[in-house]
Parts: sequence; structure tokens; C-alpha cells
Amino acid sequence: KYLIIYLLIYIFLLEEDFTSVIRDRSHIDETLRLATEEKAGDYAAAIQKLRKIYHTAIKPMEQAYKYNELRQHEISGTTLAWFYGEITSKPMVLFLGPWSVGKSTMINYLLGLNDSPYQLYTGAEPTTSEFTVIMHGEKIRSVEGIVMAADSSRSFSPLEKFGQNFLEKLIGIEMPHKMLERVTLVDTPGIIENRKQQERGYPFNDVCQWFIDRADLIFVVFDPTKLDVGLELEMLFRQLKGRESQIRIILNKADNLVTQDLMRVYGALFWSLAPLINVTEPPRVYVSSFWPYDYAPDTSRELFKREEISLLEDLNQVIENRMENKIAFIRQHGIRVRIHGLLVDRYVQTFKEKMSFFSDPELVFKEIVDDPDKFYIFKSILAKTNVSKFDLPNRDAYRDFFGINPITNFKPLSAQCSYIGGCLLEKIEKAITNELPALLSSINSDKQPGLSSCEATGCGEKPKNRYRKN
Repeated sequence: KYLIIYLLIYIFLLEEDFTSVIRDRSHIDETLRLATEEKAGDYAAAIQKLRKIYHTAIKPMEQAYKYNELRQHEISGTTLAWFYGEITSKPMVLFLGPWSVGKSTMINYLLGLNDSPYQLYTGAEPTTSEFTVIMHGEKIRSVEGIVMAADSSRSFSPLEKFGQNFLEKLIGIEMPHKMLERVTLVDTPGIIENRKQQERGYPFNDVCQWFIDRADLIFVVFDPTKLDVGLELEMLFRQLKGRESQIRIILNKADNLVTQDLMRVYGALFWSLAPLINVTEPPRVYVSSFWPYDYAPDTSRELFKREEISLLEDLNQVIENRMENKIAFIRQHGIRVRIHGLLVDRYVQTFKEKMSFFSDPELVFKEIVDDPDKFYIFKSILAKTNVSKFDLPNRDAYRDFFGINPITNFKPLSAQCSYIGGCLLEKIEKAITNELPALLSSINSDKQPGLSSCEATGCGEKPKNRYRKN
């Protein structure tokens, strides 16, 4: 009996001694190029051009045809200040997964916060109950969720729609950190399969969807002991549909297993996720242990190090291509606004054609809204240039839209011209086809090819840039 106790104490002391060995973090700064100075002036100039294009070419059509009231595209926001916040915001990296798989520990490790007063709280039990946004600031401080939502320049103001219960579960942490100058990290509450969404006090899945829609990179973290897929995790992967190019799977705490067991766990993870990720090319899976202490003895140390550097290269590509993503986001938004303007114009023209002296305006327009295909409303738009059938809004969205905004409130596009300002349609088409692509080309031409971190560190193949939003 006493021998067993002594052995347990000895093992415990060995583990304590092992975890006191801190791993070298120099490769993180090197791979993310945190020591290099960015061309802040060039980036600010590009942002200013992007703002000007939006303000002069896209916003006027938004206002003329009340695009922000089209419920189909809530992502567009409701205020110009919020939209500017979206343009100037940093890339967002989202951490999702079951409870206690190491999401908060991984963030602490990447930022070097371990054993500091500012590290995120971690533990073997479910510890993170809030959505925690870690962002750059001049000094270290926490920001309450209600303050973040009230400040439209932060781009979090739309979160107010989820209610005060959620805002109490939202917290921001600001700190002066080189990585946070270029990227914002979001830690989420762990998925607990036996907890119903109602017990959280706010719409957890809807909040997750809001962050998923805005994330540039999504890390879904697992550990070898939590590979089972329940209803909550299944729902999460349904919400990730269409975002497969931005998803990265992380099998964390891999040094807890010997090589043979690790291979079995890796296969079991794919078997569990296969029904949930129905794509030709599965997401990249990183296998390592993302925490500050040295790897366990007799494990694949070199493999884990290469996997970690590869993940950091993936993250670095998100940072380096953030301006291209913003331009693509604004162009996609401009295309949607243009399509909306063309559709409203077509509704207006059809209404005027069908009206006669003895017609009842309400009955005439009700017929048009209830059966737009009868009047070729949507088919006529497809004949225009730069219009894809996949970008067309839902027909039912316009029944709701015109229920709030009477058709008589809108002018046709041919009447939306002025001698000084020009025509709304011409300006937005010029922005989509010429100005935004030209801005993108000017940014790409400024990039000079250099030695990648993988080449410098010997980590192997550089990961493909698959996170980019279409």
C-alpha cells in the first residue's frame, strides 16, 4: 500500500519536473514575421481608397433602394459607421470545439501569456463560459460586452440583437501585442453535449453563426479523449457548411499518445467527422500539442514542430492577404447591392407597365410580388452582365421588403442620374468591374517574393492558401 503511494508521489514529481521545462517559442515570432515592420502607410492608403469607392459608388445605391432593409442580407449591417468598422477590422481567427480541449491554452501559448496575470483561465473542467475577443490596444484592459456593442467602430454592434443576456457573456481583452496588431482572436465556450441551448440564456448557435460568417480562419480543436460527435457538435458543423476552405481541424494534446495510438486516434477523428464534412477535399488537420511546455518523452517531436510551423504559416497567409479579402468582401457586397437595385428597378417598371387608369395599385402589385416569375422579374436580371443566378436573393425576401417599403417610394434606375454625380448604376458597375479590381492589382504588384518561413526553418511544404473567401 505504502509502496504504491510512494510510486504515485514519485510519478507526480516527475510530471511536475517535466511540465516545468518551457518550450522555445522563437519560431512563432519568426514564422509570423512579427519582428518585421509593416508598411502602415501603404495599408492606410489602400483602406482610404476602399472607403472612397464604397462611399461614392456603392453607398448611394444602398440608400436609394434601401438595401439594408432587405432581410436576406443582414450581414451588410445597418450603419455606415459599422460598415467602416468592418472594412478596417483586422482578420478574425475563431476557436471552436468541445470543452477543455485546449482552446484557451492554445491562445495563451500563441500570445506568450502563460504564467502572466493576463492569461486566459484554463482547467480540466469547462472553464470558458464567455465569448472572449482578444484584440490589440495601447494598454492591457478588459472591455465589457455592452461597451463593445455600443461602439460601432469595433464592428461588434450587430451583436446587440442577441440580447442583454448574451452581452453579459461577451468580453473583450485589449493588450499591446505584435500579433494582435495584425489579427483578432476569438475564444468560444466549449461545446457541452448534455447542455441545451436554452440553458445558456441566449441563442448560442446564432451567436456562433455570426462569428463564423465573419471569421477569416476557423480552428476546430479536438483532443484524443473527446472525439465523439453529439447533437451540439453536429449542429456546429452544419453551420460551417460553405466555409470548408476556412476550417482547420486541430488534434491537440497529441504528445499524450504513443505513435501507434496516435494513428488510431487520427483515424477515429476522420471517421467521426466524415459524415459532417461532405466535401471533395477535407480540411487540413494539424496534429501537435499547443501549450508552452516541452513535448512528452518518446513522442514525435519533429513531426509536432513541423505541424505547428505549418499552422503558423496558414495563419500568416490570412494576415498577409487581409487587404485582398477586404476588397473581395466589398466587391461581393457591391454585386449584391447592384442586383438589388436592378430587381427593384424591374419591379418598378413592371408595376408602371401594368397600371392603368382603372387599376387598383394594391391588387396590381400584389399580383407581381406573389408571382414574379410570371412577369420575368428575376429572369430579366440574369441577362445583365456580372449577374449569376447563385447571387439572386430569395423571392420571398422581396415580399417582406415591399411590405415595409411601398413600391411608389422608389424611382427607376433611369431616373437616378444627376449632371454632377452621374448615374447610380454606372458608378456601381464601374466600381465592380474597374476600380476594385484595379485596387487589388495595385496591392498585389507591391508584394515582393521573399524567403518563406518554411524555407527558413525547413518545415516542408508551404500550405495552400485555401482560406480565401469567394
